[in-house]
Amino acid sequence: MSSTPSLPLGRPLTVLCLASYYKGSEFIRECHRQGCRTLLLTSHSLKDENWPRESIDEIFYMPDVQKQWKLEDALLGVSYMARTENIDRIVALDDFDVETAATLREHLRVPGMGDTTARYFRDKLAMRSRARDAGLLVPEFIHVLNHGRLREFTGRVSPPWVLKPRSMAGSMGIRKIQNADEFWSALETLGDQQSFYLLEQYVPGDIYHVDSIFEDRELLFSIASRYGRPPMEVSQQGDIFTTATLPLGSKEAQPLIELNREVMRAFGLVRGVSHSEFIRGREDGKLYFLETSARVGGAHIVDLIETATGINLWAEWAKVETAGSDKPYQPPVPRQDSAGLLVSLARQENPDTSAYNDPEIVWRMNEKKHHVGLIVRSPDPNRVQELLRSYVERMRQDFLAWQPPLERPNF
Repeated sequence: MSSTPSLPLGRPLTVLCLASYYKGSEFIRECHRQGCRTLLLTSHSLKDENWPRESIDEIFYMPDVQKQWKLEDALLGVSYMARTENIDRIVALDDFDVETAATLREHLRVPGMGDTTARYFRDKLAMRSRARDAGLLVPEFIHVLNHGRLREFTGRVSPPWVLKPRSMAGSMGIRKIQNADEFWSALETLGDQQSFYLLEQYVPGDIYHVDSIFEDRELLFSIASRYGRPPMEVSQQGDIFTTATLPLGSKEAQPLIELNREVMRAFGLVRGVSHSEFIRGREDGKLYFLETSARVGGAHIVDLIETATGINLWAEWAKVETAGSDKPYQPPVPRQDSAGLLVSLARQENPDTSAYNDPEIVWRMNEKKHHVGLIVRSPDPNRVQELLRSYVERMRQDFLAWQPPLERPNF
């Protein structure tokens, strides 16, 4: 039996979008194009952002407390909203909204991912435990909780290690630890927050991401890409962030796509999009699961994938969420190009990339001050890699700036 929810009779589907970051405009537009009543719940501090207001039926604002929402306030506010709105779907447009959306679905009994499943896509400890229990290969890890067990772990697993917050996004709050003394010193600074962290074996190697669309637990689209330098190193040491798509069906891409399918099966993703990361160990050549999320990839990865395939994951996600048994989702046929992305902080307020004029350049970042970015496209993946190597060296000289990564989100 299909688990695709039915659409409401006699009225448009009402979709409530949660956005504590300014993102997801194309998702909102697609909901509007699908004929949905589209509501946005966002932070009061984001009220002046360039939301696609022509596609939003009503906007509700949450007060910010240190740039975060209180869960109780969200529950009370959305419950009050539901007195006059028939809410059919609740969608988290960012990682920081996933748990709030799950709790709201549970409270209002709206279809979609609940609290338990959401943990696998937000809590790095829960996702590693679930992957390991499903027989997937993960770097050795331990919950930062019992000090006796931590001493055993640090004595048995050779450093370096990575100390990670369980519920942050990207590289926020992550520290690479070189020895036991440094680890125990780090714990002292964490104080009562220790249990919100995990310690993980550092596995050097190539890092990949797999971006996918699922409907009724079936994989309908998936593309694998390889980062240049690991994102954690780029964030913490400063460099140009790069990633490039792998040819669909290639020997490098296919094992990653199959592994991601296993992860989603184990984690219980029914419908939506996912962004997962894996590492191929430099010493043993094995693929390890790192982490996943029930969202599109950040850092303009959506634009990279659309450039290579013609598929916009924000728009497709909206189509999946608004599909029903009487209006099933039909994935588009992907284009078969290769694409590469470069993004960096820039010394200049408005970087001038006009000297980068190869015909393969199809996108330039213009909307963010002190940022520079390019996307290149070619039917030849070797040409994409050639351009990325050349541009990384040039951008280091022309634009590169660096600042320490945030310990907490800055909305």
